[in-house]
Amino acid sequence: MITYKQAGVDVGAGNEVVRRIKKFAKTIGFFGGFYPLGKNYLVGAADGVGTKLKVAFAMNKHETVGIDLVAMNVNDVIATGAKPLFFLDYIGCQKVHPPTIEKIVKGIAIGCKQAGCQLLGGETAELSDMYLQGEYDLAGFAVGLVDKKKVINGNRIKAGDKIIGLASFGLHSNGYSLARKVLFDHAKLNPKEYLDDIDGKLGDELLKPTRIYVPLIQKLQKKFKIKGIAHITGGGLPENVARILPKRAQAVMDLNSWTVPAIFRLIKRLGKVDQDEMFHTFNMGIGMVLVVEESIADKVMKFLAKQKEKAYIIGEISPGKGEVIII
Repeated sequence: MITYKQAGVDVGAGNEVVRRIKKFAKTIGFFGGFYPLGKNYLVGAADGVGTKLKVAFAMNKHETVGIDLVAMNVNDVIATGAKPLFFLDYIGCQKVHPPTIEKIVKGIAIGCKQAGCQLLGGETAELSDMYLQGEYDLAGFAVGLVDKKKVINGNRIKAGDKIIGLASFGLHSNGYSLARKVLFDHAKLNPKEYLDDIDGKLGDELLKPTRIYVPLIQKLQKKFKIKGIAHITGGGLPENVARILPKRAQAVMDLNSWTVPAIFRLIKRLGKVDQDEMFHTFNMGIGMVLVVEESIADKVMKFLAKQKEKAYIIGEISPGKGEVIII
């Protein structure tokens, strides 16, 4: 059985870091940081693409990782109810290769357009002794704005509320250290080969850009009262949904309420990865979670169906201690 820790990522150490640094920034641990500005909050987020970039290097495809970079940030911003306003990027590379940088930034621009925010600029740093030849790293920073009265933080979630899951576009941008360990190191698969399990090339499946949920969430905000939003990234459903739960509530989710995409089943089978490990590492086909009153859940689902969205009622809130239970 292959674990995330064996693949080089110690989630426990990451959680310990958050615990230690909370004394320096009070809002660390939520999806965005809040800065008061009159009747509003500015909401800031910072994130990267992680080792998904290793797949981009192997495939020599750099057009979509910029979309990933924007998505990882603006999805965190919209999870607070804030409208993303602008975005900045940082590219650190071994050698500046103008055609590659252009492809990356073109993807960033596409992502910003999808999110309805402005690309203000960024920084490209050539660090020849920091990276391997042909490699680079990406980081991004998004800022949004929300009325203080319209912040979505989960504090009004209560027993009986329904949990709605919005489908992901595959792995998005987390869990790639484990995915690569299983698929490339252990199973010896080639990213350029076609696999019947996923009906396509493995590299193309792994490079599907992270879905940007901003336009959809904004439509939902105009029509319905959303109590909580969780962006499902590192830590999966258990850790990210827990971030929005009040201390006296728990989320109970039914694994049979949605179909786990083939790529996750492939990783689980080839690496003999434990079910719990899978759910704490990957989004498992659910990229964003919404919590709404039971009385409007069906209306929300009908609206999502009209938008041709893949969405599922995946569970409900019950009395508890801030835990997420998957059955």
